[in-house]
Parts: sequence; C-alpha cells; structure tokens
Amino acid sequence: MDFSTLRNKHKNFYFHDFEIYEDETSIQLIYDFEIEGLSHFNPTIHLTKPVGREEIGLLKVFREAAFSLGMIELISYWKLTCAPNVIVECAYLSPEQIAWWKKLYYYGLGEFFYRNGITIKEEEFMVLCAMGEKIEGRVDTTNYHGNLIPVGGGKDSFVTLDVLKDFYEENHAVVINHVPSAIHSAEKAGYKEDKLIVVERSLDSRMLEFNKEGYLNGHTPFSALAAFITFLVAIVYEKQYICLSNEDSANESTVKDTKINHQYSKTFEFEKDFNHYTEEYLTPQIHYFSLLRPISEIQIAGIFSSLKEYLPVFRSCNVGQKEEKWCGKCAKCLFVCIILSAYLTSEELIQIFHKDILNDLELLPLFEQLTGILDDKPFECVGTREEVNLAIVTCMRKWKEIPALYQKYKESEYYNYYKDKTIDITYWNDENLVPMEYAVLLKKRLEEIQL
Repeated sequence: MDFSTLRNKHKNFYFHDFEIYEDETSIQLIYDFEIEGLSHFNPTIHLTKPVGREEIGLLKVFREAAFSLGMIELISYWKLTCAPNVIVECAYLSPEQIAWWKKLYYYGLGEFFYRNGITIKEEEFMVLCAMGEKIEGRVDTTNYHGNLIPVGGGKDSFVTLDVLKDFYEENHAVVINHVPSAIHSAEKAGYKEDKLIVVERSLDSRMLEFNKEGYLNGHTPFSALAAFITFLVAIVYEKQYICLSNEDSANESTVKDTKINHQYSKTFEFEKDFNHYTEEYLTPQIHYFSLLRPISEIQIAGIFSSLKEYLPVFRSCNVGQKEEKWCGKCAKCLFVCIILSAYLTSEELIQIFHKDILNDLELLPLFEQLTGILDDKPFECVGTREEVNLAIVTCMRKWKEIPALYQKYKESEYYNYYKDKTIDITYWNDENLVPMEYAVLLKKRLEEIQL
C-alpha cells in the first residue's frame, strides 16, 4: 500500500497504556497501542523472576523501564501506516526525551524507509506528544552487581562469554524468545537453568495479518528493543553491567555515503545515546556497554577461531535459525565463512557449514556486495568492506587451493589494492564504554590470536 495514502487515512497512533502482572515467579507486561481507524494491538513481554525476589512491579524504575520498552515496541506497529501523529497517553515525556525517541525512530527505521522508497525529513516524519502524568512508584534501593550477557548464538556472544568466564558465578545469560540456537549456545557455555534467563516477546497477530494485506512492513531497530528488554531484566535480576557483543565494525553504513545502517542500534552512537537516556531517566546504577566495541569483526573471528569447542554449535544464519542450521545461501553465511577463512582451513569451514560456500559461484553477487565491488552492502549484520577484503587476501596467502569466489576476486582491482595488506591484530578503538578491568581481559585475548 502507498505510504502517503496510509498516512493520510490513519493520522493518529496511540500508546494508550501498559499493564504489569506479577506473581511469585514471573512478570508479564501487556501494551495497548492503537492505529486510529484500523485496530488496537496488545503485544506482551514475559519474564521469570529470581527465587525469593520481592514485588518489583511497584518500583518506580521498573515502571519507567516497562514504559520505555513500550516506546520502542510501538514502532513495529506504527510502521504499518506511518501515522504522522504519535500520542502517548500513559506517561510524561520532556522535550528532550521526545527528541531522543524521534532520533532513534528515524535512524533506526532508515532501512525501512529506504527499502519502501520513502523519502521524508527527520523533522517531518512524526509529531510525538505525551499527554500523561509522570510515572510514580517506590524508590529503588537495590545494590546492583554482576553481569548480564545477551546471547544470540553467534561467534560474538561466544567471545564475550569466554572473556568473562572468570566472572561466571555473578553472570547470567539472557536470550530473547526461545530460539533453539541461542538457548543451546548459552547452555554450551555453561549457562543453564537458573543461570539462563529467557524473555518471551509475543507480537500481536493482528499486525502480521495487516502485513499480509499489504500494509507497510520492514526492518525495525531490534537491537534497541533488546537494549530496553535487557535493561528491564537487569533491574529484575539486580545486574550492574549489561555486556553486549557489538563490535566496532557495526558503525559502517550499509548504503554507501549515507547514514542508512542495518545495524544502527548496534552502533556506538546508539550505545552512547542509550546510556545517556537510562542514566538520566531510569537509573545510573546499570551500565550498558559492548565489550567488543574496541575491536573489529576480523579480530573477533581470530579469538573465536581458537574456541574449538564452540565451532560446531554457533549459528548466525537468520534463515536457518529455527532449525539450527546454516542455509549456505545468504549474506550472513557467506560473510561468516569469509571472515573465518583467514584463520581456519577449508576442511574446518566445510565441517561448520556442511557446504563448500566459497566454491559456490551463485553467491558471487553477494560476494561483490560484501567486498565493496558493488557499492552497497547486504542488509545484514556483517563486517566492514575492508575486513572482508583483508580476510580474503589472508586466506589466499595460506590456502594451497584458492576457492572459486576468491579466484573471481583475483580478477578485481580490489585484489591488487589489498594483496599485500595484513590484519592488524593490535587494533583498538578508544571510542568505547568498556570498564577498565574488562578492557584488560579483552586486550589479553587479542595477544593470543594466531594468524
């Protein structure tokens, strides 16, 4: 359906309210959104409580975090019609908060706008107003300590789990939705039963039906949603640190020479913005940071390649995620295979993917996007163009038999430019929020990388 037509027909989106239901073992949040003239939507969030934890739902910080989670959740429903007016009825937002949310929505939806052919300025896409009262509740006297580690099942979260393994007793792993590959990855690292927190997020089925009917659909900033979910979990489980696994490479745009980035809510810019917001409006006692922010994907691959026990179980393929397999045909599979080829043998890669991905010439268009031969990267969570090129030439210097995709690469000007370049294992980006004691641990791991 047409953006302008939908926007004119459905002018108002409402965030009416949120409800907190709590018992001795769990908490459920239910949100009430409405697109005027179309439908109400009631998505839910469900999480368990630690044994013996007293009532949490009356805490002011928890209620503010639950509301904030609703503010990011609403964007999945707003995008159906892109209503020009968003009216928040259940809380107060200052002008600074309104500006903060609008920035997140606009840049977090950059891919959505781009792929739907929507051209609109940041100051014009939405009028956001809040008509509610300030959220009240009990004062929080919690002494926060320990680490909360989000796990997605890929190599990055395994590296974070391994770097922080000495803190195991005060760590918890958290997984959003019961994704088998993520659950089994956490379990492989030793996080089972009460050490593993699974948050269930349920979308309203009415939204999915409207998508089928042709209402607008596309990418939303899921990592921002995950940030607010994990912040809520940190409150419930009294965790001081939320230790993400986003790397320096996530800062590179997907569409060349623009700010359109599939990974916007994984960038350092968002990380800083999120910390500023939570310190100012929620609590300064919980610190959200990415442990791997100072380093690149290619360094992460170097650390991960030495963790041999995890090679058979890690999964990053979104296509095969539910079946715990690599599809072998998508940009994510190809990228992970390329980046690991700098460190592993052809035989090891085939054992991981159960396919000879680097000899599959059907993947040449994706390969050229990843290298930069074509301008725009795939809309996936992949590393920088430079890292891809460095991984390829490193592999070509080590392997006796050059795979078909790399043979094609040898014909390009990129090969001539990169063929003598090497991976800088010592690279460190000082733009990060990593606590000093954790930075020391990560630097030690860099020293152990074997090329």
